[in-house]
Amino acid sequence: MYHGGRLLLAFRTLLTRSLLLSVLLVSSGCSWFGGDDDDLIADSGEQQLYREAQRHLKNENFSLAVRSLQMLESRYPFGRYAEQAQLELVYAHYGAYEFEAATEAADRFIRLHPRHPSVDYAFYMKGLAAYDIEPGFFSRFIPSDDTKRDVSHIQIAFAEFSQLLARYPDSAYAPDARQRMVHMRNMLARNEIHVANYYFRRGAYMAALNRGKYVVEHMQQTPSVADGLAIMAQAYLLLGLNDLAEDSIDVLCENYPDHPNLASGCTFDSVYTMEGLQRSWINRATLGLFNPPEPPQFNYRPKS
Repeated sequence: MYHGGRLLLAFRTLLTRSLLLSVLLVSSGCSWFGGDDDDLIADSGEQQLYREAQRHLKNENFSLAVRSLQMLESRYPFGRYAEQAQLELVYAHYGAYEFEAATEAADRFIRLHPRHPSVDYAFYMKGLAAYDIEPGFFSRFIPSDDTKRDVSHIQIAFAEFSQLLARYPDSAYAPDARQRMVHMRNMLARNEIHVANYYFRRGAYMAALNRGKYVVEHMQQTPSVADGLAIMAQAYLLLGLNDLAEDSIDVLCENYPDHPNLASGCTFDSVYTMEGLQRSWINRATLGLFNPPEPPQFNYRPKS
């Protein structure tokens, strides 16, 4: 899925938050339910603050949870719950849509507790927070094609998850990180196709060619490889490199015979030739206002 799917994304986000909260409960020693150690500090201010924070987390009052956890750490920096509060603060910021603050809290936890048994959780949360940082406020609520916007946050998230897998390949979060990376790789590849389409509109055929080649050479497991090959064929034709164009067409035909730019007999759609992109006399007479040439646009999604 490359765009839309906001309901599915919201559902996955709900499942993710439920999972993360469950993990936090386990790592905190299930302090909600009391125990012998709780009796030793009964009615202490530290325990009250911690229980208050847990209640806010359970009720998804994340802003209040952030405040309680920050107060707990500030008042009891060396207390029993200090480390756990720092870890839960990452999740609380994330739940409050404070993704930059979540990243900062995760970095701080990693720096202070590099050998903590739950440090992999902090790395995982850095990936989630980076992915959910949106370029614009309204994009969180208005369905749109994410691959047509700035994807720098996706690149950062991909790098964060890669670091998690490199450091902790057996982490409980590794399977989900791998699955998310597959989705992000598909999105990054689709973004390259959109950029190539932009270069075609600008008449920058070599730049479009390089984008298509990058997808084919470095993103071979993504559905966008088909469009990458078509972009290479189209760009080579427009550059007058017909032999190289034929090579790309042959590979496209062999692997993606249903691509819309392939006609019967695996001949490439010849609409987008150098002649086809020449400006008409109407376009020239109106200084480009009317009847502009139609540049190539590739947006093929192979059936899975």
